[in-house]
Amino acid sequence: MQKKHFLLTGILISLTLLLVATLYYPGGSQNDINSVGFNWQHNYLCNLFGEKAVNGADNASRPWAIAGMLVLCVSVALFFYEFSKKISEKGSANIIRYCGISAMVLALLAATPYHDSGIAIAGTLELLSMFYITVFVFRSNLHLFKVLSVVCLLVFYTCNFVYYTQNYLYFLPVLQKILLGLSITWVLSLHYFTTAADFQSVKKANNS
Repeated sequence: MQKKHFLLTGILISLTLLLVATLYYPGGSQNDINSVGFNWQHNYLCNLFGEKAVNGADNASRPWAIAGMLVLCVSVALFFYEFSKKISEKGSANIIRYCGISAMVLALLAATPYHDSGIAIAGTLELLSMFYITVFVFRSNLHLFKVLSVVCLLVFYTCNFVYYTQNYLYFLPVLQKILLGLSITWVLSLHYFTTAADFQSVKKANNS
C-alpha cells in the first residue's frame, strides 16, 4: 500500500467495522428505550461502545465498534501528523500536530466509563487543531476548502452547543453523523488535494 493512501484505507476499514457494529446492536435509543436494532436517526455512535445496550441487553456491537474507533483515530492522528509537515511555521505546525494527535488518543475514551471527560477534552483539542488549519486555508488560494472548513467548524460548534446545553437534543444523533461525514470529507480533501506549496506561497508573498 502506498503511504499516500493510508488515510483512505484506514477510514474505509473503520467505517466498515462501525457499520458491522450497527448490525449487531441489540436496541434502545434516547427516543425509545425498547426499540430494536440501531436506529440511524435516534442512536448515537457511542451507544455501540457500551457493555450494555440502551435496552439493557448485552451489547454484541462493542468489539466491532471499538475496533472501528481505534482504526479511525489512528488514521486521523496520522493525518494531523502528515498535514503538519505542510506548514512551514514551526509553532503552528506543532499545535496542529500535537493537538490533533492528542485529540485522537483521548477520543478513544469514548469507549470507556470516562466518555464524557475524554470527549470534552478531545473535542477542544481537535477544534484547536482544526482552527489553526482553517487559518492557513484562509491565507491560501484554496477557496473551496475555505467553505468546507467553515462548514465543518460550524457543525462542530453546533454539536457542542446542543450537547452541553441539552437544547434540541433530539437532533444530536443526526448532527453527529453529519459531522462525521463532513470531517472525513475535510481530512481526505486536505490530504489528497493540498501541498506544502499551497500554504508556503502565502508566507513568501507576505515577506516580499
